[in-house]
Amino acid sequence: MMKRMLSLWMIMIPAFCLAQAADPRPTRVQMKWHEMEFYLFMHFGPNTFTDKEWGQGNEAEELFNPTNLDCEQWCRIARSSGAKGIIITAKHHDGFCLWPSRFSTHTVRESKWRNGKGDVLKDLSAACKKYGLKFGVYISPWDRNHPDYGTEKYNTVFVNMMKELFTNYGPIWELWWDGANGEGPNGKKQVYDWDRFKRTVQELSPNTVVFSDIGPHIRWCGNENGIAGPTNWNRLDTAGYTPGAGAPSQSVLNSGNENGLNWIPAECDVSIRPGWFYHEAEDTRVKTAEELHTLYLKSVGRGANLLLNVPPDRRGLIHERDSAALVGFYALRKKNFSDDIFKNANTYHLVHGLMKKAPALSDGNDLTAESITETVQESVGVELKGRSNEGINCIVLKEDLSKGQHCAKFKLLLFNNKDLLVKEITGTTIGRKRIITFPSEVVNTIELTIEEQKGITLIKGIEAYLIPEGLVEK
Repeated sequence: MMKRMLSLWMIMIPAFCLAQAADPRPTRVQMKWHEMEFYLFMHFGPNTFTDKEWGQGNEAEELFNPTNLDCEQWCRIARSSGAKGIIITAKHHDGFCLWPSRFSTHTVRESKWRNGKGDVLKDLSAACKKYGLKFGVYISPWDRNHPDYGTEKYNTVFVNMMKELFTNYGPIWELWWDGANGEGPNGKKQVYDWDRFKRTVQELSPNTVVFSDIGPHIRWCGNENGIAGPTNWNRLDTAGYTPGAGAPSQSVLNSGNENGLNWIPAECDVSIRPGWFYHEAEDTRVKTAEELHTLYLKSVGRGANLLLNVPPDRRGLIHERDSAALVGFYALRKKNFSDDIFKNANTYHLVHGLMKKAPALSDGNDLTAESITETVQESVGVELKGRSNEGINCIVLKEDLSKGQHCAKFKLLLFNNKDLLVKEITGTTIGRKRIITFPSEVVNTIELTIEEQKGITLIKGIEAYLIPEGLVEK
């Protein structure tokens, strides 16, 4: 085995992989965001009661009346699903504010809900604190109701609304900017002052991560299907681009830029239902636990985070069908990824022609990592050797991103205990987590080779599982 490994692992890196102007790294706040992995989106507002997806902005405030609203129910279900936070649509394109903003007359204050004394953001931020969840806010700059929209005054209105959010409901972990830009009630479009918006957040809450098509901290994955690119760089070039219509192409957002100058990882948003807001007609069209598991493999399993929309119904509650799917989703993840078959396997890698033990790769501890390359110019690999033949159909690779994302191409070779090759798998990026599934094979040894890299690759772990064949990614 060792002779075969020695012959395989000395691989020269193509020269083009070395030509790189910068090696961006995540900030401390972005590293914490990467560990969030999965959290909930909640589209809620007048559209919930009008059966629309995009409101016109002229809906009567009295329509909003979730008489049984219970944000603690939302948080209990979120925790039961394994979600680590909730992002709420504080203001969608219709301009209706789920808090009693002083800068709008189209808010919960003007509704009949709780006699105009209700505040969804106050309830949810308090419930998130109680249940140990992160609290995030979506706020659309498009406003189809506000009379100042389409004038310079509106940029100040939007800044003042954000100040209210951070002052009254913080800490806000993630702020979600929708880049949509359409006409307001005066028939005009707004010229958004994105630089001012970013400065405002930085001044008020420097630990908040901000999402838009191009960040500054997190980017859209390029689709609303919850699927990251098979190649997914956490890097992106943003010069000359703006959120919305001025963003890079969807294909670029899906894969990132291999030599991008900015660390802006992908977030995959998708709804548990066909629509984003609650519609009773969709009660029978909720994604199953198995479908959610597949989305997990194609988002988190490709190095992104998964933002799953679960819209509250007209009662102000998460519907029973959505709740059941979420709980089932958590049960599948817990069952499938709780028994690492190769945990504490004998692990080695090649260093200057000698075999070196590398226990950090199989110890199940994400705080330890192994540099499995000595220089950028040459790539080496690692071997995990089990105690016996084991059936597996899922391998999880984890790259330590603290020094940047470097793996550009990898190869997995799977051998049985007779040293016969039974499977070869190739891929490109790894990122925080790469989950690879395949028809089950009986395996004794797993070899990972980094064939191309942007810098010295750090691997935190290699894990192997046997999951139900029906959940293997097609």
